[in-house]
Amino acid sequence: MSTGPNLAKNAAAQQGADWQPGELPKVDYGEGCYVFDTKGRRYIDGSSGPAVYSLGHANTEVNEAIKRQLDRIAHGYRYTFTSDPLEELTAMVAASCGGGLANMTFVSSGSEAVESCLKIALQYQTSIGQKSRRLIISRERSWHGNTMGATSISGFYARREAFEGAMMPSNFLSPANVYRPPAGYLAQSGGKIDPVAVGAYCAQELENKILELGADKVAAFIFEPVVGAAGGCVPAPPGYARRVREICDKYGVLMIADEVMCGAGRTGTWRALEHDGVEPDIISVAKGLAAGYVPLGVAIYHSRLKAPMFEKYGGLLTGHTFTGHTLACAAGVAVQKIIQRDHLVAKVREDGLYLERQLRAALADHPHVGDIRGRGFFWAIEIVQDRTAKAAFDPKLAVYQRLRDTCFRNGLICYPVGGNVDGLAGDIAIISPPFIATRGEIDEIVDILKTSLNQVLKEIAP
Repeated sequence: MSTGPNLAKNAAAQQGADWQPGELPKVDYGEGCYVFDTKGRRYIDGSSGPAVYSLGHANTEVNEAIKRQLDRIAHGYRYTFTSDPLEELTAMVAASCGGGLANMTFVSSGSEAVESCLKIALQYQTSIGQKSRRLIISRERSWHGNTMGATSISGFYARREAFEGAMMPSNFLSPANVYRPPAGYLAQSGGKIDPVAVGAYCAQELENKILELGADKVAAFIFEPVVGAAGGCVPAPPGYARRVREICDKYGVLMIADEVMCGAGRTGTWRALEHDGVEPDIISVAKGLAAGYVPLGVAIYHSRLKAPMFEKYGGLLTGHTFTGHTLACAAGVAVQKIIQRDHLVAKVREDGLYLERQLRAALADHPHVGDIRGRGFFWAIEIVQDRTAKAAFDPKLAVYQRLRDTCFRNGLICYPVGGNVDGLAGDIAIISPPFIATRGEIDEIVDILKTSLNQVLKEIAP
């Protein structure tokens, strides 16, 4: 259940009459899948903000749990105390992950979670006498976070260009994208696209890079099982993750799954890689973990990594002042209890098929929609100038920004992405509604998205 001013009295709120692109309205309150600004305008949150608000807004159970914890204590410092919320959330996350992924450290953001994953990988390699393993391999068209280490391993030109020359060494592979396969694959296949073959080609790139760098120099490979901000809901090609697991095992390279955006149930399984039948060594999770009620992230690592690190160093050499923050963990417990009790991951899996059907029915034949892709409640449309050639619009047109602004004026919050093709060109809109979204609300999201897209295209090519 959610609380706040009654939706019915706002249902006819004027949408965007005087809203100007570039001017941010002031948020007032939220209720369920809707957000309202101080002028009374209503927006359906079609992207859960940046894929965060899995329970929507103003959930009374979560809010009450936060209040109860605040009445007791906000934060017990990790080197002084453990706490019931920390221990309960640890057990819940371990059970949701399954297998050997039972050890973790809680932080305050996805960027911190990724940074912790990198440090765990390096600490483990050092602990087993492999200190020469200092390099991280990642992929182009990936985004791992805003901290320096996470930005260094991110293949997202627009977000890293300002820091070039000051970052740790980067070792990038091609994006694993069936719609836009690597140029080498297209040359090898004569232009024919076989999803399984694309996955095999991209996995072979990893093995080649390990051998090029020297297997004794590589600590870990990190990738997003379903690429988020940098590519727009790109699932791993069939068989790709299994082959990557085999290659990592072969060369002693740790496999890190960055599930900050696609994890915690967003793609219809609690672990995104569960869909691919693969267990990584380390995982980063954030966003939906506490659903935005209090900032929270976690770095999770396999039990087999724990003993060497604890024997040599006595514990993890990563963490922050607010690691295991009591209030944040209490919020996470409340969120995860509701997700489990209301079977919301199963709902996402089932209603995700409905979302896909509605997107395809509305846009699959659209002359400027080149691809519709995703899993669960994590979908994107790729907008192109020419479907046959898969040619992107001139980036100077800023189609993704125009679409964001137009959707917003029409009462829809979506998540825009630019530069997904080559770092400059390429336009994406991500749709990732709250897990609680009804099918009627899904219909509303898709309808506004289609209307807004047509308005934008008429504006740039009347």
